[in-house]
Amino acid sequence: MVNTHICGNGLRIVSEQIPHFRSVAVGVFVKAGSRDESPEENGITHFIEHMLFKGTETRSAKQIAREFDRIGGDINAYTSKEYTCYYAKVLDHHAEHAVRVIADMFFHSKMDPTEIDRERQVVLEEISMTEDMPDDDVHEQLWKVMYPKHSIGAPILGTADTLPSFTKEKIIEFMDRFYTPKNTVVSVAGNITPQLIKLIEALFGSFQRDGQDKLYLPPDFSSGYSYKNKDTEQGHLCLGYPGLSMNDSEIFSFSVLNNILGGSMSSRLFQEIREERGLAYSIYSYHSAYSDHGTLAIYGGTADEQMPELQEVIVQSLAKLRGQGLTAEEVNDSKEQLKGNLMLGLESTSSRMSRNGKQELMLGKHQDYDEILSLIDNVTKERTEALMDLFAGTPAISIIRSKEASSS
Repeated sequence: MVNTHICGNGLRIVSEQIPHFRSVAVGVFVKAGSRDESPEENGITHFIEHMLFKGTETRSAKQIAREFDRIGGDINAYTSKEYTCYYAKVLDHHAEHAVRVIADMFFHSKMDPTEIDRERQVVLEEISMTEDMPDDDVHEQLWKVMYPKHSIGAPILGTADTLPSFTKEKIIEFMDRFYTPKNTVVSVAGNITPQLIKLIEALFGSFQRDGQDKLYLPPDFSSGYSYKNKDTEQGHLCLGYPGLSMNDSEIFSFSVLNNILGGSMSSRLFQEIREERGLAYSIYSYHSAYSDHGTLAIYGGTADEQMPELQEVIVQSLAKLRGQGLTAEEVNDSKEQLKGNLMLGLESTSSRMSRNGKQELMLGKHQDYDEILSLIDNVTKERTEALMDLFAGTPAISIIRSKEASSS
């Protein structure tokens, strides 16, 4: 059972007690992502994530790492387009220590200018690493095509142009705007104790920052085109279509549709493109759902000379999907796959902590597992087929090909 406790400052603590586990996972979720950045600030949310690991008033960066290594625990973080998460997983008897360290990082990071300068180079290397992996970079280019005038399309990592402007003063000003109690959820799952919840409230339940209200403007989807030449042995293709927001009433129907299209090894794209034609080793689709919109993307990697055929087969598969519809067997199999993935996730304290934190932060509500299973069971062939009109328009396209292919 998921319990939510609201502290006096408005911060929410979400807990799920699982007494038969010996681990505890804790995450601090902040509703601040790359979407909240101005063009000049692009990448600052991700940069702040890095800086919280670079030392506090009482712990160096090395000490933070060693304290978790000593107890056999893990600590990490990630930045998304709409939120940032700092998380750890430890044995249950080390949970209070983990919470204290995370709180120290959250409230007392030094933001030393020397460390800021050093970390800029680290993030530049991270950006270069992504650009050196065309199967990652092609997705990044797709987002720029789909949302060219909206911050949701900008890279989470930022760019070499924006990084030099990140000073201690700008970092603190950004955190004052978004790292507020009402934007923060602490989620904990596993063999937790009442003392652990009291400690979280003592550490997180009294800080005050007014911040600023978020006024999200939904992004407009664009069906543009991106072409990039790169020294690579293989061509990479992404197609993007509109999807559904995370709180859409048909989100489970769309998940069923995505599974059928390219979300599994038995999907239509995998069977047609890899198994029957041998056109690609990697071929899949995925759905990214956000607070007010969603995107479905299809990726395939193949030899440069086969790129036109790969794109044509993908488009034909979508047309066939819309023209002939789905089979009852496909829909039922996809529903069972969704339910299986959901229930298998219950075996991890990390996945429970993450799911609870994201639901509280982004939706402000929690659906128990029986309710979700019922919603999946209620998905029908007709409701799923009705969503296929989202693929009727012209897609956004991103392609990365070798320089040799582009010059021939």
